[in-house]
Amino acid sequence: MVLRQECTETGGCASVPTAIAVTSPDLVLAAADRHTPSAAVLHSAEDRGGRAESYDLDRAIVEMHTLIEHHGYVIALCPASVPDLVVHRLHAVRSVLESDRIAILRPELPPLGLAVLVLQLRQLTMCDFSPGVLASAARLLAHYIYAGAVLGSVARLDRVPVSLTSHAKSWMPGAQFAVLATPQPELVRLTGPEPPRLSGPAFGTRMYYAAGQQPTDWITGTLAPAWQVQGAVETRLPAESGRWWATGKPGSPGKLAEFAAAIPDISVLYQLVSSVRREACHWCGLELIGDRCGFCAAPLADPPAPAAKPPGGRGSALAPATGLAPATGLAAATVPASVTGPPRAALPPAARP
Repeated sequence: MVLRQECTETGGCASVPTAIAVTSPDLVLAAADRHTPSAAVLHSAEDRGGRAESYDLDRAIVEMHTLIEHHGYVIALCPASVPDLVVHRLHAVRSVLESDRIAILRPELPPLGLAVLVLQLRQLTMCDFSPGVLASAARLLAHYIYAGAVLGSVARLDRVPVSLTSHAKSWMPGAQFAVLATPQPELVRLTGPEPPRLSGPAFGTRMYYAAGQQPTDWITGTLAPAWQVQGAVETRLPAESGRWWATGKPGSPGKLAEFAAAIPDISVLYQLVSSVRREACHWCGLELIGDRCGFCAAPLADPPAPAAKPPGGRGSALAPATGLAPATGLAAATVPASVTGPPRAALPPAARP
């Protein structure tokens, strides 16, 4: 693993080529070390009760332009549940600046899970990954984040499948549900006759949890030991959690306690991202992993179709005269491994971005 950020003895760090930005300060988790850079908070994109226009557009443009000038590239993340007006403001700023150095990502993660993803990307900015790889790595890392919540009601929950029976039991006094949103949706009733179980990660994780108006006893006393987490860290509940889980609204989350477990070790994250083959985006030219560019959202170009063989199946008659080998023969075999990278099969099928 190659680090590209040098930190002084006083804790100050040099600028990194890619800035990680968020739309709310409660999406910035405290890092376990002093070297991990913080995330920039885009005040121009904060939700003010659906009134994003209360922050002057000129100030929003200056805010983003300053980040680009200082870092070079900006990866902005916001919850999927924020009003469209917030996302429209980000796209408006990018359009006015006419910049291809701004990535706007809206992962389908609960707010606390998104905060954990932001922390992982902050860690990876210290490594030798290009901005394009970092942006597209967000989709990959999201597959390894186990995010959910303990809810007092699932009557209005629409981001996780809810059965009619669970919906009806939500109206019973004292009902409690444990819900896993990612990587695979699950819902169990905590007040049922059988001990509830949620599918957990098969790798080492650290758990973050935050309380609304719901106790966290089950998260810390039952779930964390069952998942064998490498520590549980309490943090503040993101303001967007109440709206995402349909239990309340920003400032009043309702009966909710949120949790998220993810890989904490930067060396494991580095190995995970670097094991995926890198491609060049055919639209903006940046590096990417997976099947979509994080900056311009262009899908990975399909490989060129093989040339049709002439009658007789002996290949092109021009090859001997020009000295060119067929595209699938020696030329492909002699491409350096450092260019092609590891094959995509290095990751489980479910984990590919």
